[in-house]
Amino acid sequence: MNASGSEPGRDELARLARLLPPPAERDVPSGPYLHHKDRLMTLIDIDDDTARSRSRGEGRVPTGAGARTSAAGLLGRVRGRLPRPALWMPATALALAGSVVFGLAGGGSSGGGADSGTEAGRQGGADNAVVLLDQIAAVAAKSPATPVRDDQLVYVKSLTAGAEGGPDGVFTPGKLHPREVWMSQRPGPVKRLGVIYEDGEYVPLRELLPPGSPGVPAGAYRPTYRWLSSLPTEPGALLRELYRITKPEEGREKAQTVFEQIGELLDDTVMPPRNAAALYKAAARIPGVTKIEDAVDPAGRHGVAVSRTDKRALVATEWVFDRDSLAYLGERSYLTEDTRAGEKGTVMEETAVLRRALVDEYRQRP
Repeated sequence: MNASGSEPGRDELARLARLLPPPAERDVPSGPYLHHKDRLMTLIDIDDDTARSRSRGEGRVPTGAGARTSAAGLLGRVRGRLPRPALWMPATALALAGSVVFGLAGGGSSGGGADSGTEAGRQGGADNAVVLLDQIAAVAAKSPATPVRDDQLVYVKSLTAGAEGGPDGVFTPGKLHPREVWMSQRPGPVKRLGVIYEDGEYVPLRELLPPGSPGVPAGAYRPTYRWLSSLPTEPGALLRELYRITKPEEGREKAQTVFEQIGELLDDTVMPPRNAAALYKAAARIPGVTKIEDAVDPAGRHGVAVSRTDKRALVATEWVFDRDSLAYLGERSYLTEDTRAGEKGTVMEETAVLRRALVDEYRQRP
């Protein structure tokens, strides 16, 4: 902490950035690692610029919880996989002890089935994946529409976990824990993206913005109901748009980042039925997508899954659905080979959606 004891200083943040282990060749976290370090250094630059602005009497340096940041916030809203906006988070999580967290807050593992994710007996093949996704799309298209007002909030309760990377570059699963989020649906740029309740604490989600920025607009990395409803509903056109708006990641297949981008849109949103159906049909067109006949989500619920393996990053991501209703249950990402980042089957990130609803106020529960 700096002398004020209320917000991290530039020297401290630079020290934390240096604690990040160097990526080894073919290690899975190499691309995400570079992104996380870049985000941390961006925070340092913003912090320095803000301090200079304050010395000139321009603007205000945030104080309190909103001015403090955690590794989890630096990794993004939910995942370490995608280049999410960095978020202001509480200072308690600054005690990194030389580790980086995959996920919004500390991670974990259900231990259920990730190590067998690539077993031939579980795979149903690409053709079966297309059939399954078409079936899921048909169910989604028939779901009752739930219009969302711009002044409402999407509430999602889930179990979540993420792997922690130590100074030696090896990632180990943490512990599954509950999380609740309230996500703003306002279409214009916003500075408060939402609120999260985790580890007994309510924390506003705020992006690290340069001075003078009006905030974060609705889009792929802040998906609102209105923005989702504006996406193409023809699967081919939608897939082209997803390839256009999804940011590439070093060391990752572009097809994988698009697949995972779709998974992000499925997690913490309320989706218009036609758009949900189009997303599933678009996913069916991504090469390398396969079906897993028997999968278990982080909450222990058995179902069927759709999976894709990034052969460059050596990570697989699977979406789990209820076998009967075909309702989306959650997702999991794990290593597909032994690397210096960890053993094959190590769960890097997982989420099980338990409740999804609309509310009118922050901290309101359905």
